[in-house]
Amino acid sequence: MPYLNQNSPDERLNQATLYYEDWGSGDPVVLIHGWPLSHEMWEYQIDALVSAGYRVIAYDRRGFGKSSKPWSGYDYNSLAADLALLIDALDLESVSLVGFSMGGGEVVRYISLFGIEKIKKAVLISSVVPFMLKTDDHPEGVPKAMFDGFAEKIATDRPAFLADFAKQFYGEGLLSKPVSQAILNWHQNLSLQAGPRATAQCLEAFSTTDFRSELDKIRLPLLIIHGDADKTVPIKATSEIVAGRVPQAEYIVFEGAPHGLFITDRDMLNQRLIDFLKQ
Repeated sequence: MPYLNQNSPDERLNQATLYYEDWGSGDPVVLIHGWPLSHEMWEYQIDALVSAGYRVIAYDRRGFGKSSKPWSGYDYNSLAADLALLIDALDLESVSLVGFSMGGGEVVRYISLFGIEKIKKAVLISSVVPFMLKTDDHPEGVPKAMFDGFAEKIATDRPAFLADFAKQFYGEGLLSKPVSQAILNWHQNLSLQAGPRATAQCLEAFSTTDFRSELDKIRLPLLIIHGDADKTVPIKATSEIVAGRVPQAEYIVFEGAPHGLFITDRDMLNQRLIDFLKQ
């Protein structure tokens, strides 16, 4: 199994061992998963992208999936350095970065810290960028009390919290069942692979990190996709603002789609991704 491990002379790995998969050939596309999942969330996108002629690399963020679970390093600077290490270790050029939810933060922080020399395009899907937290100058955000409640539930009964969170993630309600119980079970299994501390620390990272000052550094083709029924990452606090701040961005709203549109709207998402990559 492919790992980038702590025996590497590159100190950026900061005592983490990263698991990744590498499929296909062609221009490289790096997929960055959301919280609290792993690279396996991209199952349907991987197949479509490889079939369309791309080399697809998907990895597990430190603390998640098959990657190691160090005690520290869950801030976005460390996470972006992990992404940089992956790109350097695999000697990737003309990369398209695709970040889902929390993974959108890694895309923007990578560009902010390491530039776009190796990056060709970027995609933000249901992304937390530019800022999730409600503040006086960001009234569209999510109240801190909600994130505090999440943290308390993670500390008290992480499996129960994750099971409830998955229902909101896919837009399940009393009359709406967008995904099967088997998908919810699969989601739960992926979520429970993450370390408890990684789950809590990354919640803090994506809920409090402000990327607004970094948006001006996105000087490359950018695709933004978000569902307007997303109750996990509100579109008006995130993607709508990015689209207004990045003039060259292509902004696509999936009507009625929840946060987990990589499952609920996978065919449309895959086509939009491939169309953008081929432009």
